[in-house]
Amino acid sequence: MKKSEIELRYGCNPHQKPARVYVQDGLLPFEVLNGAPGHINMLDALNAWQLVRELRQALNLPAAASFKHVSPAGAAVGIPLSDDLRKSYFVEDMDLSPLASAYARARGADRLSSFGDWIALSDEVDVSTANLIRLEVSDGVIAPAYDPQALQILCEKKQGRFVVIQMDPAYEPEEMEIRDVFGVMLEQKRNSAVINAVIDARMLDNVVTDGAYPPSAVRDLLVAQAALKYTQSNAICLAVDGQVIGVGAGQQSRIHCTRLAASKADLWHLRRHPAVLALPFREGLSRAERNNAVDLYLRDDLTPAEEAFWEEHFDVVPARLSPQEKRDWLDRLDHVALASDAFFPFRDCIDRASQSGVRYVVQPGGALRDDVVIEACEAYDMTMSFTGVRLFHH
Repeated sequence: MKKSEIELRYGCNPHQKPARVYVQDGLLPFEVLNGAPGHINMLDALNAWQLVRELRQALNLPAAASFKHVSPAGAAVGIPLSDDLRKSYFVEDMDLSPLASAYARARGADRLSSFGDWIALSDEVDVSTANLIRLEVSDGVIAPAYDPQALQILCEKKQGRFVVIQMDPAYEPEEMEIRDVFGVMLEQKRNSAVINAVIDARMLDNVVTDGAYPPSAVRDLLVAQAALKYTQSNAICLAVDGQVIGVGAGQQSRIHCTRLAASKADLWHLRRHPAVLALPFREGLSRAERNNAVDLYLRDDLTPAEEAFWEEHFDVVPARLSPQEKRDWLDRLDHVALASDAFFPFRDCIDRASQSGVRYVVQPGGALRDDVVIEACEAYDMTMSFTGVRLFHH
């Protein structure tokens, strides 16, 4: 039963009590079906729900997001996975529905960051998706509906403490939003898909370079744009094959956002290297332990203690990839889409993006050096659009 107020376990930190979530008028637009959410859970849930709702509306495909600390670690739509992605995401033996495929992709974008994530799903949660969620370390899920058997599976997770929230898919908030910061009220018009800043293909109409977008690039740019809209700024997002592969969130400079997003995209691609897919993990390792082992395997700067710890994950210690082998594999990454929540002040972001397979770019435009950025894109054979719409999120 819906309520107008729910007590939360605590605020951002355990000492911040009491805490609650409530509405001034009417009833909350969701029900807590299981567990007890906290303050950050609700921030993740409500932001992630908006992201998957917009992706569903923009692309007419089931959508999923993996949220951590009010930014997406990954987001995706329900496209079937290739065999190498299935192995990289540890789902090679699972029967995945379109919604489960979307979550496998969202979770697979950055598996280290997704540890203990909040999950958002655009469609009714089926048994296939619930069985995948059951295997991962997560805090909770928000969706518009649940198959009864799927709900039972989820309610048994974490010894019955897994938080399950059912969102009213018809709910629309008021046009204006208010925030209390240090006892001072801030009010602004909401950055809503219904009110303004709609994520759709029309955002890509103003192409400012040579070239055009193939349909796959349009899809991937919209995935990146939707993810950006709910990522703490400054932010850069890289996407390919219907999913996010790297997010650089909350950085003070755009080049640091780009370096972070691109480095995550590089790691995502390196996880698909045949040597990584063939790693001889010690029997009994959890999914999280395998994720950590892969991360350590791909790093070049391990301390002696980390080296010893890494080797414990394998019966036979595998040979490491050389820097040249990594570079050769990364050079195969191509047709990547990049979205930026604000303009590029310099060409340095384009230069870095070119090393991670970026071929398609969307950004607001409006910088003093737009001409320099356009020239950089054309030098790398990138296609770029200006939207005229900034997507800061704080």
